[in-house]
Amino acid sequence: MFRGLVTACRTLTVLPVPGRDAEVFARALPWFPLVGGVVGGLLVAIAMGADVLTAHAWPASVAAAVVIADVIVTRGLHYDGLADTADGIGAIRDRARALRIMKDPNVGAFGVLALVMVLGVKWIAVARLVRDGELVWLVVAAVAARAAMVELACALPYARSEGGTAGAFVAGARPAHRWISACVALALGYALVGMAAVAVVALFVAVTGLYRRWCRRRFGGITGDLLGAGGLAVEVAMLCVGGAYGFLLPESPLLSVFALG
Repeated sequence: MFRGLVTACRTLTVLPVPGRDAEVFARALPWFPLVGGVVGGLLVAIAMGADVLTAHAWPASVAAAVVIADVIVTRGLHYDGLADTADGIGAIRDRARALRIMKDPNVGAFGVLALVMVLGVKWIAVARLVRDGELVWLVVAAVAARAAMVELACALPYARSEGGTAGAFVAGARPAHRWISACVALALGYALVGMAAVAVVALFVAVTGLYRRWCRRRFGGITGDLLGAGGLAVEVAMLCVGGAYGFLLPESPLLSVFALG
């Protein structure tokens, strides 16, 4: 059972994890939200440390440290998926050619533009969270992003007939993986933000649902690049909503743990 956790950690992070990988990679899917919680917790710790070093006076630099740390901890995997997806949809409308472009390891102009825009929005949102002492949303967003990947992998077929990096995860995905992931994500969300988790779920369903329908219509399914881009879409949406409205939502018992200042 814990081999799935090992595979999830090795797939989603650079963290050194002892043990053997799962024989069936899809068994890592239920562990994705938990790994997201670990990543989010690390980002909170980095934000707190950077905030102390800057004497609580430079939220923009703290946010920059968080964004850079996120790229490093995740190996930039999701950002690579975003860049490839942007190149595919921006360059050509033909599905087969778009999938070929997405598989090209080179990054084009559309990919660079997408990365700049997403990183910029993320930096602004995190700076707002740092300023308001709402770092709990870093964890909520990380958990939701990984839960979105599981939802997409379980709900859609693999778009490439020749297979690919994420093919083993999608091919072995089962309804049980989806429900376990959802339950873990809900439990973590409630522990982190209490009844505000209702708003988190509503946003998650809206963003993931729209993205899932777009992937099915545009590509006929999902790929590793699309999974990464989808996870980032959910994560950025959560960070923006948390930064804009998080202070209005009911507090949870754990919220004070993530406060700054």
